[in-house]
Amino acid sequence: MSMDAIVFIVYLLALMCIGIWFTRKASKSSEHYLLGNRSVGPAATAMTMQSSSMSGYMFMGGPALAFQHGWYALWYAIGDAGGAIVNLSVLGKRMRRMSEKLGALSPIEYLEKRYESPSVRVVGSIISIIFILAYVFAQFIAAGKALTQLTGLPYETALIIGVGVIIIYTAAGGYLAVVYTDFIQGIIMVLGVLGISVLAFNHISLSELNAQIAAIDPTYLSMWGKDLAYYGQWGVVIGAILIYLVGYMGLPHVVVRHMSMKSTKTVKGAIVWAATWNQLFIFIPYLLGLIGIVLLPNLGDPEMIIPELTYQFFPGFLAALLLSAIMAAIMSTSDSLLMQAGTILSRDVYQRFINPKASEKKAVLVSRLCILIGGIIGVVIAIYEPPAVAALVLFSFGVLGNSFLVPYVASVYSKKANHVGAVCAMIGGAATNILWTVLDLAAVTSVDPFLAGLVVSIIGMLIGSRFGKKPSDKIKQSIEDAKGKKVLPSKVEKNIAHDLSPEANNISDILADNSLSTPKV
Repeated sequence: MSMDAIVFIVYLLALMCIGIWFTRKASKSSEHYLLGNRSVGPAATAMTMQSSSMSGYMFMGGPALAFQHGWYALWYAIGDAGGAIVNLSVLGKRMRRMSEKLGALSPIEYLEKRYESPSVRVVGSIISIIFILAYVFAQFIAAGKALTQLTGLPYETALIIGVGVIIIYTAAGGYLAVVYTDFIQGIIMVLGVLGISVLAFNHISLSELNAQIAAIDPTYLSMWGKDLAYYGQWGVVIGAILIYLVGYMGLPHVVVRHMSMKSTKTVKGAIVWAATWNQLFIFIPYLLGLIGIVLLPNLGDPEMIIPELTYQFFPGFLAALLLSAIMAAIMSTSDSLLMQAGTILSRDVYQRFINPKASEKKAVLVSRLCILIGGIIGVVIAIYEPPAVAALVLFSFGVLGNSFLVPYVASVYSKKANHVGAVCAMIGGAATNILWTVLDLAAVTSVDPFLAGLVVSIIGMLIGSRFGKKPSDKIKQSIEDAKGKKVLPSKVEKNIAHDLSPEANNISDILADNSLSTPKV
C-alpha cells in the first residue's frame, strides 16, 4: 500500500474515532443528538458553519468554473467572502434566542412553530429533503473522484469507502461529532489550500499568469467570462454574487448552527473566526483554476485541477495530506447534510406526523436509521454520476436558498409575516429557480436563477402575508424578545430621557460651580 493511502486511512480512522467518542452523549436525548444540547462555542460554530458550507464545490466546482470561464468566476468568491458575516450578523443572535424560546430542535420545526401552521412544515420538509439529498449526491460524487485520484481504486470502490466513513461517524456521534470533525477539517482545508497556492504561485506569478492566459484567450481576463458570454448581463453577475453572499441564510444545515450556539455571546467571536477563515480560503481555489488554464491545458476533467496540481508540485506524503483537505471539504459538508436530512425525516416527518409519542431513545434511533438509509441511496445514485459537481451544487444550493432565505429572515424581523406568506415564499422561490434553470431562462432574460427566485420569494412573502391568520401575540412578543434584553420599552426610555434632561443639566451646572468655588489644597 502506498504512503498516500496509509496517510489517508489514518485520517479516516481518526474521524471515525471522534464519531464513536460522542456516541454516548448523543444518545442522551433528541436535543443532544440533533443540536449538541445547544453547547457549541464561537470557534467551533464558525468552523463547522464554514466548512459545512464550502463542500467539494470549493476544491472541484469552483476551480472548474474558473478553468472554463476565467476571471468571471471570481464574482462567486466576492460574494462568498462576506457570506458568513452577513449570515451570523443577520440571523445569529435572533434565531438563537427565538429557536430556544419556541423549543425547536430542527430548522424546519422552527418554521412551523414560528409561522404557527403545519403546512409550513410539510412544504419545508418536502423541499429540504429533496434538495439536501441532491446536495449530498454532489458531495458523494466529489468524494469518489478525489479518492480515486488518491488511492487509484475504482470510482465505485472509492465512493463506498469514503461515504461509509461519513455515514458511520455521523450516525454514531450525531451533531457534536459533525461539529468537531468539521472543526478539524476546516483547519485542514485552510492549511491544504494555502500550501498548494504557495508552491503554485512560486511556479508562476500572478502577472505571468495573466500574461499567459491572455496569450491563450484574452477574454478569459474579462469580467464577463470567456468569449464575453455574459457581456452586459448584470442580472447574472448580481446573482453570482448574491447566491453565496446571502444564500447561506436559506440552507437548513447552515441555519441550524445558529440554533446550536452556546449563547448569543457566541456570535461575535464566531464572526471573527469565520471572517478570518474566509479570507484565507475563499479566493484561492478559483485562482488555482486559473493556473490550471496555463499549466493543465489538456486536462480532461476540469474538476480535477487541484488534485492534478497537488501531484505535480508535492511529493507523495504531502500530496496525501493536501488531498485530505479536499476530502475534508467534501466530508464536512456531507456529514452536515446527512445529519440535517436525518433530522428532518425523524423530527419533522416521523415524530410530527407518524409517531408523535415516540420516546427520546426511539427518536434518536430513527434519526440514525434515516442517516444510514439516506447515505445508501446517495451512494447508489452517485455511482451513476449525475451532473457535474459544480452544476449540481449550484442548483441545489440555489433552490434551498430561494426556498428558505426569506422565511428565515422574516421570521425574526417581521411581525406581519405569516404562514401564507411563508408557504408562498418557499414554493415561489423554489419553483422559479427550478424553471429558470431547466428552461435556461438566464440566457433569455440575462437574470441569474438565484436572483429571479429571490425576487419572487420576497414578493410571495409580502403578498401572501396579507392573507390568512395574522401571527399571534405570543409570536409577536417572541420576535420582540429576540431583539435582545431591554430594561424599559423604547418609548418610556425616550420620555424619561426627555423629562430628566433639564434636571441633568442643572445638576451638571451646580457641580461645575462647586468645583470652581472649592479652594485647592
